[in-house]
Amino acid sequence: QVQLVESGGGLVQAGGSLRLSCAASGSISRINAMGWYRQAPGKQRELVASITSGGTTEYADSLKGRFTISMDNAKNTVYLQMNSLKPEDTAVYYCNAGATYYNSRYYTRGGFWGQGTQVTVSS
Repeated sequence: QVQLVESGGGLVQAGGSLRLSCAASGSISRINAMGWYRQAPGKQRELVASITSGGTTEYADSLKGRFTISMDNAKNTVYLQMNSLKPEDTAVYYCNAGATYYNSRYYTRGGFWGQGTQVTVSS
């Protein structure tokens, strides 16, 4: 299995910055892609940004220019640099990974979620 551990969330004033990190561990053969999603109270979980192991990125249109996703393939870690934060960015941010992993019998592919990290932006 694969475990994802997020860090870097917290409370920040509007206009400030935060950097989220998510490290994947376990019986990983290959990380195929990683990404960040967020869920605000009363709203559905939405894609923030994703990145493949080859470096192809995708962003939510509303976040382009403020958020930057990057990945350290050697560390199986994905980062989300968030700048010019707004109160509407307040949400629980979840890390997601698509990985090829060993399940004790054979290698297979699966998707995994982290436990989430709270980001709160005050006005």
